[in-house]
Amino acid sequence: MEIKDALALEFNIKNEYSQNLINLLDEGGTIPFIARYRKEMHGSLDDQIIREFADRLTYLRNFEDRKKTIVKTIDEQGKLTEDIIKKLDEAKTLTELEDIYRPFKPKRQTRATIAIAKGLEPLAILFMEQAQTEKTLEDLAAPFVDAEKGVNTVEEAIAGAKDIVAEKISDDSDLRKQLREFLQKTAYLASELKKEKVPKKEKVIANVDNKFADKEGHEKGSNADTYATYDAFKQEVYKIPSHRILAINRGEKEGFLKVSLLYNTEKCLQIIERNYKIKNQKFEELLKEVQTDAFDRLIFPSLEREIRAELTDKANEQAIKNFELNLKPLLMEAPLKGKRILGFDPGYRMGCKLAVIDENGTVLDTSVIYPTEPFKKIEESNKILTNLITKHKVDVISIGNGTASKESEIFVANLIKTLNQKVNYAVVSEAGASVYSASKLGAEEFPDYNVNLRSAVSIARRLQDPLAELIKIDVKSIGVGQYQHDMPQKRLTEVLDGVVEDCVNAVGVDVNTASPSLLKRVAGLNDGIAKNIVSFREKNGAFKTREDILNVPKLGGKAYEQCAGFLRIVNGREILDNTSVHPESYTSAKKLLKLFNLSEVDVKSGSVATLPSLIEKEGEEKVAKEIGVGVPTLIDIANELVKPGRDIREEAEHLELRTDVLSIEDLKPDMVLTGTVRNVIDFGAFIDIGVHQDGLVHISEICDRYIKHPSEELTVGQIVKVKVIGIDPNKKRISLSIKKADKE
Repeated sequence: MEIKDALALEFNIKNEYSQNLINLLDEGGTIPFIARYRKEMHGSLDDQIIREFADRLTYLRNFEDRKKTIVKTIDEQGKLTEDIIKKLDEAKTLTELEDIYRPFKPKRQTRATIAIAKGLEPLAILFMEQAQTEKTLEDLAAPFVDAEKGVNTVEEAIAGAKDIVAEKISDDSDLRKQLREFLQKTAYLASELKKEKVPKKEKVIANVDNKFADKEGHEKGSNADTYATYDAFKQEVYKIPSHRILAINRGEKEGFLKVSLLYNTEKCLQIIERNYKIKNQKFEELLKEVQTDAFDRLIFPSLEREIRAELTDKANEQAIKNFELNLKPLLMEAPLKGKRILGFDPGYRMGCKLAVIDENGTVLDTSVIYPTEPFKKIEESNKILTNLITKHKVDVISIGNGTASKESEIFVANLIKTLNQKVNYAVVSEAGASVYSASKLGAEEFPDYNVNLRSAVSIARRLQDPLAELIKIDVKSIGVGQYQHDMPQKRLTEVLDGVVEDCVNAVGVDVNTASPSLLKRVAGLNDGIAKNIVSFREKNGAFKTREDILNVPKLGGKAYEQCAGFLRIVNGREILDNTSVHPESYTSAKKLLKLFNLSEVDVKSGSVATLPSLIEKEGEEKVAKEIGVGVPTLIDIANELVKPGRDIREEAEHLELRTDVLSIEDLKPDMVLTGTVRNVIDFGAFIDIGVHQDGLVHISEICDRYIKHPSEELTVGQIVKVKVIGIDPNKKRISLSIKKADKE
């Protein structure tokens, strides 16, 4: 089956669409561009599906390349047969390909290769074929004793032949497949604390599902107690969830856990015996011994590595997927537009850093106060903060959720009560803020500010425009994942960069105000072109039309095709430049307006709200044909004309603004509160309820129906109603329920 046909079947799309996608990708089309502006060519698949399609295309091409290499290598050895070709053609995975290639792969020196070099392979074949003979094993082996070749005794000849037979059995691709499938279905992954690591004190009893994650899903500091849950632990390979695999791997890597696969030895040997039946009692004892040796010494260690590697790969993919699911809603949180915001970066000894930004994100003022330990300069801090709020007419205070956050929140909440103007506050994640502050980019943006003040600016801007600020940070530093530092970093970066790219292009970018960090994420652009755009507008003034972008150095026709629809010109000469209508469709858009006696003036004044209903009444197919586009493009154009300059993030829920604060001591069982989802993980979600410690909603407390993963119901940034069902102030643990709150 050709790759295009296989992909069409796998993604349940027309063969024509599959071929079109392959062509578009091969021509250098970016996924955002293909998803948005080539819908007729692929059936309006979304960017996520196209990204998965591209991943599978790469995998299948690598698979075919590997198959060709294997065929060529075996053929060069003169050992290629019709049966081998048939097996290679039937193989579905790289693992199956490698199993078939295994007997032909150049081997490092093994006991079998040493025995073959000593001329013992014919004896091994006699053993495997169970030759009908009156001779004893010793008699069969006697002719192979040759001191010059290093075979000094009959026993050495038999031992060498047994090693050859064992390796041949271990290289049997069909047998390996059978054993692998059996182990995958029946084996257990087991772990135990290493004896020297067992704590002398009583073991800590911990919840296996939350022992390894703090409020942001990050891993806690490791010690023997951390892994006590995984002492004398076992679970079926096919059942064990991803987060447990990663926890066990971490414990093994850090030297606390001994990990193994538990399996039924007898049944594994029975599978080998079915494939290598003993037909001659003369060889029974020898062959059983060889089969056991082949499994114990060669097959099982190899399959154990493969199975554990497969478990780890799947767990990594699940963790990366979880990070991906959490990152998108975080980046797409609604911006707080038209507000003056004071960024508040909490701290103790170094004080709390303050930065005020205006409605456009420009820094107006900065300061440092010391309301927390060890200084407790409350009165002085009140005065400085009040002056900043009053002087700059601050609307909202954005407080980072790191060190000293709770004390800072209490200080701010108490101050707000004394003000004569309305001021709210919000607590935002400051994950990665310190990374940005100390980065080259942070230094370039704010060369006159120290690292701490840059962090305060970032915290303010995160509330004002989360996407524009968070894309400046290495996305792996944003705290919405699990075990991200254990993931394959190349794959993690690839996936998360894809999420950022999709989000930036879905929102669109104002080409006259965007930073290079934001511009380089636009489809078709890179870091160099992004910097050229900024340099060009600084030298020549604001871009008046999208066409002006073609004058930017090194921005050619292909790049313009890919990026133009995602770049916005606000208040430019052409109203369509402030929409996601692509320049290639301007003629069609204007035909559409004319068809219904509308004009660009009507678009600017917002007088085209009835356009979609007019199109529906006239008939979408008919209208699309008249203006020269497909129906999906027609619908997109109409939606953009109705709301030019719209920001799709405004449809999302806004971060909850507060005026007062709660502490864990204020919580009581059965209290119903409103909270914000901070992180969705495999076994539940962490909810910010206005207490310094986020509460955990276990997956079983999310809803009444069965769900496989919390992401089926929850997303980062979602506002939810929760009920307090458990409080442990000493361990700073809060248990919450959404399903019980819904019944109130």
